Amino acid sequence: MAVKSAIINVMERAARKAARGLLRDLGEVGQLQVSQKGPANFVSAADVRAEKTIRMELAKARPDFGFLLEEGGEVAGKDGEHRWVVDPLDGTTNFLHSVPHFAISIAVEKRTGATSEIIAALVLDPARDEMFWAEKGQGAFLNEHRMRVSSRTRLSDSLIATGIPTQGRSDHGLFLRRLGRLMENVASIHRAGAAALDLAWLAAGRHDGFFELGLFRWDVAAGILLIREAGGFVTEIDGGTDPLGSGSILAANPHLHGPLSELLAEAASGTLLPS
Repeated sequence: MAVKSAIINVMERAARKAARGLLRDLGEVGQLQVSQKGPANFVSAADVRAEKTIRMELAKARPDFGFLLEEGGEVAGKDGEHRWVVDPLDGTTNFLHSVPHFAISIAVEKRTGATSEIIAALVLDPARDEMFWAEKGQGAFLNEHRMRVSSRTRLSDSLIATGIPTQGRSDHGLFLRRLGRLMENVASIHRAGAAALDLAWLAAGRHDGFFELGLFRWDVAAGILLIREAGGFVTEIDGGTDPLGSGSILAANPHLHGPLSELLAEAASGTLLPS
């Protein structure tokens, strides 16, 4: 049985307390879908309430840690080295449409000088009661069981997850070129609308690869550690080494990261080689 450390237990308590409120709110959203006012304001309030709950619980346990919050921004801590990175509701559009595919994401970021790293991570899927968690050097787990990335070796057998840039986001043409190249070479492409869960599912072997641009630190902080502790590779899409800071993510199992990187580079350059 997996043994959770004190820091993971703190994260779990905070996430589960917020999850209870989100599940109640999800039921209310379904009723609001047919109302004239609509659910958007309600969901925004639910997001803020969940973040407030998580922040209060985490601050009680580690009062000197700082915060980076999706809604509340950056809050300096007395500690000076550690901060919580929190997304209280990843998959907001799903939640807004009563789709029960969303997550709470919490990570601990440790800063040493000019560098930083994620040392603990948790992604909780309230609707499925699945908790993905990891600590640096200690492996990754789904509830009580060890996680490993998939062992598939061929792109033609792979399921690749991504996020689609929609209104207000750029690079539609680049994404469509990449999508077209993938369609020629992979078994299937999955767009589920919650990046934290996409990354967690990759760590659990459900996805074989993932890529997306324009993500925020709170979207990916926990997922990056989950994948690395489960044996996967995470870089920027162009091969850079700062996916946490850039918001450009390419993740895959060790067999497929290289081929997937090459395929996406071909599409970006406009060099469409034979598949």
